[in-house]
Amino acid sequence: MTAAPPALVATDLTKRYDDLVALQPLSISVPSGQSMALIGHNGSGKSTFLRMVAGLLDPTEGEIEIAGFDLTDVEARATTSFLPDDPVLYDDLSLREHAEYISKLHGGDGWDDYAESLCVRLGLEERIDDLPSRFSRGLRQKTAIVLALVRPFSLLLVDEPFVGLDQPGKLVLLELLSEVHAEGAATLVATHDPTYVERVDRSVALRDGEVIFDGRASVDEVLHLVGG
Repeated sequence: MTAAPPALVATDLTKRYDDLVALQPLSISVPSGQSMALIGHNGSGKSTFLRMVAGLLDPTEGEIEIAGFDLTDVEARATTSFLPDDPVLYDDLSLREHAEYISKLHGGDGWDDYAESLCVRLGLEERIDDLPSRFSRGLRQKTAIVLALVRPFSLLLVDEPFVGLDQPGKLVLLELLSEVHAEGAATLVATHDPTYVERVDRSVALRDGEVIFDGRASVDEVLHLVGG
């Protein structure tokens, strides 16, 4: 049996803004199905890296492959889902209509039992036909979780997912991330919460756009590495 290609391969990935280096040359491979935490303080380069992998930000230099496909290929985009820290929502679509659109756009079934169960678990069952564009920050983040998970994917990118969530919402998201990983998807979660490293196969710590650690780590080790 042929081994599955890595979920993500980034080679010499760099991002500069004039004289500001947001990301030093970074090379990393994420095996299929691996759960990984990207740890670091604000400004460390976590979001820059994720946005480049998600195709939302062009690298200054370097290459990205997803599931063996170049990032610019349709196949790469089709296998990647991105949960941002500040979701962009349509002004005139309900939560249900958002989920139907996103799912069908990427080959899913639209609104189904799974989409409804996500809303129930996140406490959104009474808001399904409301406009998320008018929600509070926490409800918008919960909506973004639904939209990231209703579509097919083999790589899930997550940027600071716990910001704005109440404690019950955070616990549900942790459960969902564990379920996604158990079902075989690779997960790459950028967070400044060092306790998340206890839940993943691997942690990569960034400081000033540079990798300072790559492996398994305890919370205390990560706090020391990132200066927490």
